[in-house]
Amino acid sequence: MRRIYSFCSAVIITAALSSCTSVKEYQKNKINDSEMALTNRKAEKTELSFQSYREGSSGANGGKSGGGCGCN
Repeated sequence: MRRIYSFCSAVIITAALSSCTSVKEYQKNKINDSEMALTNRKAEKTELSFQSYREGSSGANGGKSGGGCGCN
């Protein structure tokens, strides 16, 4: 039993220590890459286009001002 406990403790300690790493300065530039973004901007833009087409309006999303009534 003691042998199993020692083995499990060693595995847990090894896993905990191996997951802690520091990021070097030259690796930090990859954090701002577009591939690292949490949302896909193209998909979001397409969804917004479909939504404004269906509703006949565009709100405060950077598009034209006014609603779908043509009163810009």
